[in-house]
Amino acid sequence: MSNRAGVSTVDFAAAVTGLLDAVRTDDVTLLTDRKQLDLVTDLLRVQSRLSGVVHTVLGAVDRAGAAMTAHGIPTISWLASELRHTRTQASAMVHQANDLYRFERIGEALREGRINDRQATAITQVLRKLPTDLGVQAEVEAQATMVGFCDTFDSHHLAGLSRHLLEVIAPEVAEEAEAERMARDLRDAQRDRHLTFADNGHGSTLIKGSLPAADAALLKAQIDALAHQMHRTTLELHDPGVEQPSWSQRRADALVELALRIAIHQVAPKHGGDRPHVVVTITYNDLLGDCQGAGLADGTRLTPGEVRQFACDADILPIVLGGPSVVLDVGRQQRLVTPDIRHALHVRDQGCVFPGCDRPAADCDAHHIGPWRHKGETSLANLCLLCKHHHNLLEPDPKRPPELQWQIRIAADGVPEVIPPCYVDKHRRPRRHQRFREPSG
Repeated sequence: MSNRAGVSTVDFAAAVTGLLDAVRTDDVTLLTDRKQLDLVTDLLRVQSRLSGVVHTVLGAVDRAGAAMTAHGIPTISWLASELRHTRTQASAMVHQANDLYRFERIGEALREGRINDRQATAITQVLRKLPTDLGVQAEVEAQATMVGFCDTFDSHHLAGLSRHLLEVIAPEVAEEAEAERMARDLRDAQRDRHLTFADNGHGSTLIKGSLPAADAALLKAQIDALAHQMHRTTLELHDPGVEQPSWSQRRADALVELALRIAIHQVAPKHGGDRPHVVVTITYNDLLGDCQGAGLADGTRLTPGEVRQFACDADILPIVLGGPSVVLDVGRQQRLVTPDIRHALHVRDQGCVFPGCDRPAADCDAHHIGPWRHKGETSLANLCLLCKHHHNLLEPDPKRPPELQWQIRIAADGVPEVIPPCYVDKHRRPRRHQRFREPSG
């Protein structure tokens, strides 16, 4: 490990630590806009150069086996246990350190600030995929070529330059090598496919996975097709409380919608002796009251609004508890809305009844206008079809005044009507979906 000015890494680390301890940031706002941007540029370059030094030292430490000598554990385990990195993060750090040692010109460019750390990672990933029999000179040329590309390309585009790199340094083998690389990438993608669900402890589940590109394209096409349908209606845009979801939020909603469609059509395979169900546990008093305290069988807590939606129209297995979680009754599987009633709803409503919504009947829930928990009847006079979004919007909230909520009713002629909250329309005039309006003239 060499240093141009002869400063040892120990002295360097001490000096940088001292500067960081003394740094002030209150002067940033005193700079001109141009100077502020220049400062950010300089600091990001410093960050990347520091990353180069860290990886250089870490690589030397790993090759020397220092963690094994001092603690009896590999470098990755030491990073995870002593410095509180996850094993995934620690493994990535060590692999990158060793890659930068192998491809020394990339490590040098990173330490000198000619490339950033993300570009360096992308480059080493490309270089590792080159044919192993190209020779030393070709590998040196490949490193120089990739560093040159960094003036034009970000890390994402650098990662896709494998074929172009081969055409530059070894055009005679580029086509064959590219075919082998693609086949290898497909094998790796199939081997490494995975899907994980992790509860973050704050009401969300983190979904992470990897699929071969062709399989992912199929899933993406289905999700994007559903996401394009998920837009807010003109009437809702007058309500400042109804947010316009981002594209990524619409995709998330579409993934749930995809699962709901599979559940509705009951095409999922049996699991544990029966088709997948949502099992909700709730005490009898809570079921009749405010729906607090309910949860899924795996311990996930549900909000009252979620319980009310489950109670409207779902295949549920209600487990009613009394006393200290004593099971009073396990009801048989039941569809609260019978097939005959649902068929009649499809004929009458033809889809979501919220004005301006174009979701078809097959995508909708049967919503109890008079809540089921308050003994609302499961009949055509007390039901209407709503898509998942509008079901959530129109589900009554017992903690809010009625005039501040979206409401729905069945008019005297049997047609569902939506009533906006008073801050959308102070007269609260009922609105009908255009499919229920008689043509004029």
